[in-house]
Amino acid sequence: MAAERIAYIQAQWHTEITDSCKTGFLGELARNGVDASTVDFFAVPGSLEIPLMAKVLAQTGRYLAICCSGLVVDGGIYRHEFVAQAVLHGIVQVSLETGVPVLSAVLTPHEFHEHETHVNFFKQHLLSKGAELASATLAIQQSLLTVGQ
Repeated sequence: MAAERIAYIQAQWHTEITDSCKTGFLGELARNGVDASTVDFFAVPGSLEIPLMAKVLAQTGRYLAICCSGLVVDGGIYRHEFVAQAVLHGIVQVSLETGVPVLSAVLTPHEFHEHETHVNFFKQHLLSKGAELASATLAIQQSLLTVGQ
């Protein structure tokens, strides 16, 4: 079976913000003639679980690309940049091991506070990051088709 679908993995922390990434992603796909019905959505508890889900999905052979979204913030308990680094390293590793593009819109702001100004800023920022994620997905698919993948 040839891969024909796109997987979209979303961490469930801060979904009131990261849902805008999905909105931007779907909007950009639609602007490029890609129907939302070609996208399968998967929820994981947090961003740290994204690489495992990406690997499991990549190994099915069903997906042209796997797109990931999440927001890793400093909760004051541990160094959030370590989590962000582990997530990014993990998804790059999945892509290299499986040959399936795994693209990231997992953001790690230097400062984040759950007040209206920051929430609104990051909603808008993730809306544009979602569109960028869709554009990158379509571009890498085209590039891989060019080289016969």
